[in-house]
Amino acid sequence: MRKVVLYTLMSLDGAVDDPGRYFRTGEEPGEVPEFDALMVENEEKVIGAQDAVLLGRRMYDEWSRYWPTAEEQPFAAFINSVKKYVVTSTPLTHTWHNAEAVHGPVDEVVRDLRAQPGGDIGIHGSIELARSLFDAGLVDELQLVVGPGVGWPGRRLFRTDTVRRLELLSAVPTPSGSLLLGYRVL
Repeated sequence: MRKVVLYTLMSLDGAVDDPGRYFRTGEEPGEVPEFDALMVENEEKVIGAQDAVLLGRRMYDEWSRYWPTAEEQPFAAFINSVKKYVVTSTPLTHTWHNAEAVHGPVDEVVRDLRAQPGGDIGIHGSIELARSLFDAGLVDELQLVVGPGVGWPGRRLFRTDTVRRLELLSAVPTPSGSLLLGYRVL
């Protein structure tokens, strides 16, 4: 059975809304965070095992406008070519290569995808979708890139009413002060 792997950028206290605040970015507003060599290597490893991605509708709408012309590698090449399943109740309004709207209860959608042959199924961004899948026990692994900052407002990855045990798979500090954390969800 395929694994569902949640990969996200977050602050040390779990903020996920604006990674540009707790990771270095370029000079232009809205640029994606700059990764050091270990962060790039980790990202390549995570996305290299994935052949499908689950996206929420808002993330799809945002990313379908940005990533087709973006040059931030290796993620741009990956996200533009990988099979994207967009969890939504309405038709997609923007076209993006290899994207498909999926309907129905999200737990059934994920169970069906997990039963198919293939690599890992990634969740990138899409925090509401990620939270609902984590809460439902449908996330097998967390790959967290934790930035060296705390105290920013906004959504947190984990709800305070969700209880899960985790098994540490890896913990690696990076030259830029970030942490790469891998956990198996028990």
